[in-house]
Amino acid sequence: MPPSETAIIAWIQRHFPGGATLTDDCGGIPAPESGETLLVTSDLMESGQHFRLDWHPPKMLGRKLLAVNLSDLDSSGARPLGFMLTLAVGRDIDSAALFQVLEGLAEAADEYGVPIIGGDTVGREAGLGLGITAFGAAARHLHRNGVLEGDGIFVDVMPGASHRGLRKLLSGQRWDSASPDADILAHLSPRPEIGLGVRLAQVPQVHACIDLSDGLSKDLRMLAEASSVSIVVEPGLSEDSLCGGEDYSRCFASSLGPDSLRELVGREFRLVARAVKRTDAPLLHVSDGGLCVVEDGSFDHMGIAFV
Repeated sequence: MPPSETAIIAWIQRHFPGGATLTDDCGGIPAPESGETLLVTSDLMESGQHFRLDWHPPKMLGRKLLAVNLSDLDSSGARPLGFMLTLAVGRDIDSAALFQVLEGLAEAADEYGVPIIGGDTVGREAGLGLGITAFGAAARHLHRNGVLEGDGIFVDVMPGASHRGLRKLLSGQRWDSASPDADILAHLSPRPEIGLGVRLAQVPQVHACIDLSDGLSKDLRMLAEASSVSIVVEPGLSEDSLCGGEDYSRCFASSLGPDSLRELVGREFRLVARAVKRTDAPLLHVSDGGLCVVEDGSFDHMGIAFV
């Protein structure tokens, strides 16, 4: 049986950064600094749709919940200010497992230095629903619609590992801390480089950014459509890199080359595509000397993920 709402709130008050301030129905959002824009993002993770409780270690699940939300803020150029947590707890959820989810979430909040500022808890018949609404402040808001013709599209980490990890989990392999698998770890506990997006936003020649949550074949298409350009992917990208989701790396457009970006930002980036004048299709690849359409093979949040 799950714990009571009172027990959940008391645990959060004791263990989360900012938890001691949760005494009212409303929480205060830390004020952005002068010249910053207040940003907000919200994500929901549902058992059976986004994760399976029988293969996702609860602490990793809690960490992932916060990391993927902060990744959205970071890719917009925002530093995190605080977050709200919503729990929908089924009658079949074990108390120990739920508190482990909260423990992983609290550890991630402490690591990223972001306080909890409110939330809600509700019971339901079965399963587990986890929701985060996170707030951030950006001196320069990086949008998706700023890609210019001629821009290179770069990533900080080549996507695909999470997709390989999911495939291994679907085949029956499970996480084993004694013999860790890097692909499975990438899926169960992604580690986006929070703060990188803020550094990218400080470079004027970085024109747009998105975090890779649904795969290059979808996220590059969203950049292209928002910016009224077409994007041609570089040759040699694997199917996992194109169609795999949940890698949460920064994917951004810039007129600078990789050497200049490395000098300004202090790390290596990988060129994955280039922006060209708008054609009939948003996403293309080179085949037999011509341009062919890249189909969207990415994750559909409205479909059934696990059966």
